[in-house]
Amino acid sequence: MDEKKEYTPTQEQLARIAKALGHPARIAIMHFLAQQETCYFGDIHEELPIAKATVSQHLKELKEAGLIQGEVETPKVRYCINRQNWERARQLFQEFFGQCACSSGKCCK
Repeated sequence: MDEKKEYTPTQEQLARIAKALGHPARIAIMHFLAQQETCYFGDIHEELPIAKATVSQHLKELKEAGLIQGEVETPKVRYCINRQNWERARQLFQEFFGQCACSSGKCCK
């Protein structure tokens, strides 16, 4: 019986990040935060055409993936990009997209 290979930790990390970025609202949030040092929930909500509860869900997903961090400053929450994980995500995607054999020009057309 053949044993199935398990996914590598790198593959699992890349998939988690890709899932977190898999919605246009989350891309918009990341784009907005990338242009800020820090901002509050209300600033993010004003940028998006969606309900506050929906913004909260998207922020939760990004935070769970480690892409953003939030600090409670009662009564507000301040958000910013987690720079270390942002850089790791950039490296993972760069490696992933850079491994294609098609760069030799010998793939299907």
